[in-house]
Amino acid sequence: MPNTVLVGSQWGDEGKGKIIDVLTRDVDVVIRFQGGNNAGHTVKIDDQTYVLHLIPSGIFFEDKTCIIGNGVVINPVALLQEIDELAAKGISVKDRLFVSDRAHVVLPYHGEIDAAREARLSDEQRIGTTKRGIGPAYGDKVSRTGLRMCDFVGPNAAAMIEARINEANLILGAMNAELLDVEKVRDEYLTVAERVRPFVTDTIVMVHKAIAESKSILFEGAQGTMLDIDYGTYPFVTSSNATAGGACTGTGAPPNRIDRVIGVIKTYTTRVGEGPFPTELNDPDGRMMADRGHEFGATTGRPRRCGWFDAVIGRYAAQINGVDYWAMTKLDVLDEFETIKICVAYELDGKRIEHVPADVEMLQRCKPLYEEWPGWMSSTSELSKWEELPEKAQAYINRLCDLTGAKLGILSVGPKRSSTMRIAL
Repeated sequence: MPNTVLVGSQWGDEGKGKIIDVLTRDVDVVIRFQGGNNAGHTVKIDDQTYVLHLIPSGIFFEDKTCIIGNGVVINPVALLQEIDELAAKGISVKDRLFVSDRAHVVLPYHGEIDAAREARLSDEQRIGTTKRGIGPAYGDKVSRTGLRMCDFVGPNAAAMIEARINEANLILGAMNAELLDVEKVRDEYLTVAERVRPFVTDTIVMVHKAIAESKSILFEGAQGTMLDIDYGTYPFVTSSNATAGGACTGTGAPPNRIDRVIGVIKTYTTRVGEGPFPTELNDPDGRMMADRGHEFGATTGRPRRCGWFDAVIGRYAAQINGVDYWAMTKLDVLDEFETIKICVAYELDGKRIEHVPADVEMLQRCKPLYEEWPGWMSSTSELSKWEELPEKAQAYINRLCDLTGAKLGILSVGPKRSSTMRIAL
């Protein structure tokens, strides 16, 4: 299998965990390249459902190497919790999970600052952060005050942790938030560091050794294109590059070793948290999508906002990421709709536009311009071949590909591994 970047192409929650799980059997190495434990990938194997927040989804295959790259910010307590949960279910990560020594650490004060900042904002200004401290951790990274994994497990960890907490307490005090107990946090996290140390290594060496040995690599993204810090609906975005370019900066792999990009995209659209959402439905159709799609955040449990497929967003994602193939998911959610709509353009202040405005206030004013397509009104969830799909379902999928400019590679019609059609991959 070629070296492949897999990214979300809407506002996250597109079903990346399942698609990664499907593709992993064909690769040697799976690398998570950005985000933190603010993202969740759900994988259903037989009757067991797993939710991973930091560990790559390839961990369910015993012969795969899994790496958490330098572009990820890592809450070490959350990492150990995932490791322990997997162990309780009979899945050992020993000698299969490796953590970049260049990855930055999320410490308790990051979450406290995150929550305090959000609390100070008005309802209109709130981003809808998960309050996991991801943004402040990336902020420390950019301001060159962060703690990296090599520091966290190194000989000077105690002094460095103390210094960071003391500085954070100044910020928390200025925000009238509760201060952290320096010694308590230091001692707790030094204990955590002891358990994390065996997993920490120079993963750049591992990545380039895999490339030199012609091993196939799957670069696993989190969140989605419209949450990217540069290309998303800023400021209602995450704090990292969730687009394909992040695969290189977040792992140390050179761009000329990326062979293809697969974009994961739902056959309708969802969003968690605040921010503009042109095709959002606050009507029975939206509630039906939410109910049939079980649309609740894997990390927060928050209900997802639902709407019709937005081809303007899809086309934008295809361009930004260089999507070669779509992995389209949740077609079965649309099985009972008599009429299905596709947003093909926006109307902004009386004018038709076919691009995504950078200004979120402008995007908020955009009204979707729809095409209407007849629904197929039959179940697709048990089908396993493209040829078995109703003609109207095939026509709908083909139209989505035409409008967005990328080919169909995978089609998912349900949460199970078996509910997946590999069209061109």
